[in-house]
Amino acid sequence: MKVLLIEDDDPVAQSIVASLRPEFEVRRESLGREGIAAVKEWIPEVVLLDLGLPDIDGLEVAREIRSLSAVPIIIVSARGDELDRIIGLEIGADDYVVKPFSQRELIARIRAVTRRGRPQEQVEESQSRLRIDERTRIVTLDGSEIALTAKEFDLLNFLCSDPGTVFRRNDILEHVWDVDWYGTTKTLDAHVASIRKKLGDQRWIEAVRGVGFRFVEVKT
Repeated sequence: MKVLLIEDDDPVAQSIVASLRPEFEVRRESLGREGIAAVKEWIPEVVLLDLGLPDIDGLEVAREIRSLSAVPIIIVSARGDELDRIIGLEIGADDYVVKPFSQRELIARIRAVTRRGRPQEQVEESQSRLRIDERTRIVTLDGSEIALTAKEFDLLNFLCSDPGTVFRRNDILEHVWDVDWYGTTKTLDAHVASIRKKLGDQRWIEAVRGVGFRFVEVKT
């Protein structure tokens, strides 16, 4: 998968590139205009976009990229104000990650946005017994709909974005609840327990002691 990183901060860019290169083909541009040109010439499958660029505001870059292509855009920025997040998503970004973040979470976000772009039948086939429709927010297990609350859906969908990967508790809380979550992790445990009960088998969500949780496909 080709990932275009538009980031002017060299240490940040080097860290991101190093973490992504084992799994993705990565190209980095430090200027907004160069990033827009790369979208035309290199045709990436995902764009990671910083907002604080030296030549042009990142929101304008996102707007121009969206006018050129339907490529998934993940804004990766230190600007965590609600207004920035809202504007970024409204002009066409697919996700918004606030610095600092874990590299594991970033990889999960990349996989999640690219998964949304696949034909629905391909998504469903990859999920086997458990199927998640992000458009309708409907979850089915062996063809039967599972009634989940909004947060339960978001939690399950996040864990399913990268099956087998262990997500840290704080990363899950920040993604599913709020980027600035400082509450108790008992909320997470309660939601995991509820999802397991509704799926009828606790093996779907495996707890990794001292770290967090991961989604595991249960065959039978």
